[in-house]
Amino acid sequence: MSRIKIFDTTLRDGEQSPGVNLNQLEKLEIAKQLERFGVDRMEAGFPASSKGDFQAVKAIADTIKNTSVTALARTVKSDVDTAWEALKGAEHPSIHLFLATSPIHMTYKLKKTPEQVMNTAVEMVTYAKTKFHNVQWSAEDASRSDLDFLAQIIERVINAGATVINLPDTVGYTTPAEYGRMFQYIKETVPNIDQAHLSCHCHNDLGMAVANSLAAVENGATQIEGTINGIGERAGNASLEEIAVALKVRSDFYPYTTGLQLEETKRTSDLVAKLTGMYVQANKAVVGRNAFAHESGIHQDGVLKHASTYEIMTPEMVGVKANNLVLGKHSGRHAFKDKVKELGMELSEEKLKSAFDAFKQLTDHKKEVTDDDLFTILMEVQTDTTSVNKYQLEMFQVQYGTANIPTAAVVLQTPDGRTVQTACTGQGSVEAVYRTLDELISENLKLIDYQLSSVGGGKDALAESHVQLEVNGQAVNGRGTAQDVIEASANAFLNAVNRYIVRQHSQESNVVASKT
Repeated sequence: MSRIKIFDTTLRDGEQSPGVNLNQLEKLEIAKQLERFGVDRMEAGFPASSKGDFQAVKAIADTIKNTSVTALARTVKSDVDTAWEALKGAEHPSIHLFLATSPIHMTYKLKKTPEQVMNTAVEMVTYAKTKFHNVQWSAEDASRSDLDFLAQIIERVINAGATVINLPDTVGYTTPAEYGRMFQYIKETVPNIDQAHLSCHCHNDLGMAVANSLAAVENGATQIEGTINGIGERAGNASLEEIAVALKVRSDFYPYTTGLQLEETKRTSDLVAKLTGMYVQANKAVVGRNAFAHESGIHQDGVLKHASTYEIMTPEMVGVKANNLVLGKHSGRHAFKDKVKELGMELSEEKLKSAFDAFKQLTDHKKEVTDDDLFTILMEVQTDTTSVNKYQLEMFQVQYGTANIPTAAVVLQTPDGRTVQTACTGQGSVEAVYRTLDELISENLKLIDYQLSSVGGGKDALAESHVQLEVNGQAVNGRGTAQDVIEASANAFLNAVNRYIVRQHSQESNVVASKT
């Protein structure tokens, strides 16, 4: 069976989802999980776009050993140089160059003739090849490009050294039949196409990204690009977990394999959802919580008699466990450490102690701690940035009832060490707490989005809150957990503000470093 390479762009294209902004620690955790998942290449970011992205890509490149780390770059010499500086410490560095080839993009965005576009592509691929062994070139908006021109430019960039040719459906416009024909045409027309891998990259604007990707594979693509949970700008990208499981379940139709460890699917999905704040809808294929649930009596009867009557894949295939109760009040540090290792987490001794303390606090109120609970605690500790003074919640109290006006009193420690307190009212308890926090925090704040969910089930389940704030005009995400929904909401609000403070501190440090 032919091997299809998996190119994950969760950390680059996925992070372009509105409202998603991951810090370096969060990106690194996702990168390590993608390595465990078994992706062949991970696009770690766009180093030339910002100092923060450069540092995150470099950290990932210096950490990941078994997966090729890729950086995006425009067809500009300085972008190639910056990508190399970020990736030169990687075991398997590669670069992803892109340039639009459709008439509408060349005319209105690039303002270049087809000949100028072709010359630029060849020149920059040639230059990138002096630094990188693996050079991927993408014809942006390929699905709306002239096929003859596409064939000509592909032939020339392969001669210049491109090892992968990517033909994206950038705006999610094409259909499986059309997309498949484009790959077939390129395979039949470009004389040196056997010297490079063909890659597909599909957006989901019309809901056909997965179908289009599979059509590309049927017609010669040997690499599929996508994101975990299908996240990405606009309607997102092709969902890698859906593609991988489709190839596995329908191996009778698709004679292809991947290097993915499918039992890591659910954990990878959960991690990305938690850190991005983009929850997976219940009925999502493969990883939604209803993917293996059967409400209909007829379905339940069939599944009880023989699972394959209504289940075409098993929960275990993608890492969904029937019973994941793991630890309780009397579990010791050794058992806790073993469970952390089983979950694939690597914590320093200091963070392991913090996580164990948080676990013990949870067991005072929750009899049985599940994998989901523990995973949430570990992510909170692992991605916490404690090197900068931040706002800390010392105490809050909410008075609420059907006959009372909701009132919140909050005591807060500020980044400069002062203790401040006040009280405010609101239409509800969360609004009262948020108004009070807003009153105490010196930054200009505006709440854009607020979400609340439970971790697992049961009346003692952890509450998890995600918010998006505008802090001094900059969009920042925050998340917080607690057994009390009000406390989780307050934690998420403060987490967003503190992430802004950490970001500002990092930028100021970079300015000082550059001056010295």
